[in-house]
Amino acid sequence: MVLPLLLSSPHAGLMVPDYLKANCLLTVDEIVKDGDEYAQAIYAPLKEKVQAFVSSDIARAVLDLNRAEDDIRKDGVVKTHTCWENKIWRQMLDQDAIQTLLNAHHRPYHQQLSTYAKQKELLFAVDCHTMAAFGPPVGPDPDASRPNVCLGNANGQSCPEEMMDIILSAFQAHFPGEVTVNRPFSGGYITQQHGKEMPWVQLELSRGDFATPEKKSEWVYAALKMAVEGLVS
Repeated sequence: MVLPLLLSSPHAGLMVPDYLKANCLLTVDEIVKDGDEYAQAIYAPLKEKVQAFVSSDIARAVLDLNRAEDDIRKDGVVKTHTCWENKIWRQMLDQDAIQTLLNAHHRPYHQQLSTYAKQKELLFAVDCHTMAAFGPPVGPDPDASRPNVCLGNANGQSCPEEMMDIILSAFQAHFPGEVTVNRPFSGGYITQQHGKEMPWVQLELSRGDFATPEKKSEWVYAALKMAVEGLVS
């Protein structure tokens, strides 16, 4: 069954553009750890099972697609350090390099999401992520134990509560352990910005070993299918 949904997977990529490699201090492992580890294995198999799927090969440590263009914080669109406090650049990127990244990756990604929002047959969109089992130093909950699943709707702003209740029940039915709403994450720039165009939910799956990535992928599809059925019945 192809679900009438849009899935976004902005942090599954590991690519550092060739013109930035000499300036990047990170090892491959550090790039992996700063991104959504296992996201490719969990979400890419769902591409053929939903009506629309948007992803990127750019590494989160290089350019964060879930931040606004003008977010110049340490953990902003172009970061100075990873979420584990690893310094990223030998020399911070200049404005020309930043604009090149935005033009090549950030703006096209968000344009795709806005274009899909015009397809009225899509019920809702999901911004798909993975999260460390314990909060990293840069984040809302350093060292805290996290739930197996966190769903975010920008504290009620990006997805109606009645729809959110159906989605929550579906994930509770298919995942073991705790499933939270807006804790520790309520939704980043994608959810907040594109939630103005259609209903959006941010999905964060723990990287904990309660299941394999393949099993988590199966559970995500089953939960989304149940949510769709609940919404159209």
